[in-house]
Amino acid sequence: MDYNLHAPTMSWPVAGTLMWEPTESEPLDEIDRMCDAMLQIRKECQAVIDGKVPAEDSVLRNAPHTADMVAADTWNKPYTRTEAAYPLPNSAENKFWPYVGRIDNAYGDKNIMCSCPPLDSYED
Repeated sequence: MDYNLHAPTMSWPVAGTLMWEPTESEPLDEIDRMCDAMLQIRKECQAVIDGKVPAEDSVLRNAPHTADMVAADTWNKPYTRTEAAYPLPNSAENKFWPYVGRIDNAYGDKNIMCSCPPLDSYED
């Protein structure tokens, strides 16, 4: 989302992996933009691998970045606000600002919790 992209098709065919592919109707310039984003994300990964940025506080781990995060009075991240909000020059065009930051869906998938009323509350 920081790159103004939302994958048209996402699936997890193999545990621990992500397949991301454009639909057949995507124009070439959009596919090029997606490729540029993937190359930049790989550079962000390499910065963590090389120890230049701590994994737990990397641009990857904190993505997506909301407008509130970027505009806050304090910024205590090891990367710049520009790297967070506009990781590529074209990401400033028609910027999409997500309303929430990272959601840990894996936690929710493994720790199912029912917030429904008990079944007996539905009895007459």
